[in-house]
Amino acid sequence: MNTEEATKNAFVMPFIQILGYDIFNPTEVIPEFICDIGTKKGEKIDYVIKKDGEPILIIECKHWKEKVDAHNSQLHRYYHVSKSRFGVLTNGHTYNFFADLEKPNIMDEKPFFTLDLSNLKDSSLKILEKFSKNGYNLEGILDSAEALKYIKAIRNEFENELKHPSDEMVKLLVSRFFDKPLTATRMATFKEYTKKAFSNSINESINFRLKNALNIGENIPTKIIEQITPIDENAETPKFITTEEEIEGSQIIKAILREILPASRIAFRDTQSYFGILLDDNNRKPICRLHFNSSNKYIELFNNGKDNGEKKLLNSLEEIYNYKTELLTTIKNYE
Repeated sequence: MNTEEATKNAFVMPFIQILGYDIFNPTEVIPEFICDIGTKKGEKIDYVIKKDGEPILIIECKHWKEKVDAHNSQLHRYYHVSKSRFGVLTNGHTYNFFADLEKPNIMDEKPFFTLDLSNLKDSSLKILEKFSKNGYNLEGILDSAEALKYIKAIRNEFENELKHPSDEMVKLLVSRFFDKPLTATRMATFKEYTKKAFSNSINESINFRLKNALNIGENIPTKIIEQITPIDENAETPKFITTEEEIEGSQIIKAILREILPASRIAFRDTQSYFGILLDDNNRKPICRLHFNSSNKYIELFNNGKDNGEKKLLNSLEEIYNYKTELLTTIKNYE
């Protein structure tokens, strides 16, 4: 797609349609809506969406290669003369939603909500649902918009502190247990300690949640949860972390095997090169292995013997169900 118009047709119009609005109804979705700004006549907004005859959303589109953050001022001008309480600036795959939370009728400089189609989350879809034709509720959106905006800002600050702890953060934490003056040298040292402490805490929390998600109780191998060494021993982050796809894949396999096995006999073991599913937590009884650490995903089957593993390409996790016979055969071979 080499033009802005192509971006609209391929991305933005289907997006509007999915929200429930009729893109072929000129009283509901109005393209090229004239919006005179002062002495400038004939200024146009790409789309205005109306509900019950009132504008509820204005949408300004850019070429899919452009960064939407670079064009806030143009939407800002349109917003000022429109009656809509919400404005959207998009390049077809990133959608920035704006409101006037700071000053009435003046669009905020920063969006209160950003939707990235390449990184969809359940929480984002729930927010987006409030903008749909059937779910639109002005007061409901405004009530949550302020919270969304400031939660996003706080989260950004928090994530920046995790990556690059500020002097203020280090002083706040260290002052609670260290009563000596923080010289420049000590500050640099404690900054490194703080980064490692944050990293260790997060990874330990992730692994704890994964242990509960896998539901393997006392049978969980020690390798799946790396032991966190103390800060003064220069701890590093774990070499690997079990991914959500590995968890989902293992649960599919578990569901298949539960036809003939109790859950207690199905064990999981993560390694740097693969995620293994074992019978009775025995290395000599591999059921299968998930190779999800590269762009292509494979399942390795052992229905022809533990020394004759065969990899099968997976285009989706659902394709694991296609190998139900091989998985059940593997269990029967060990019995």
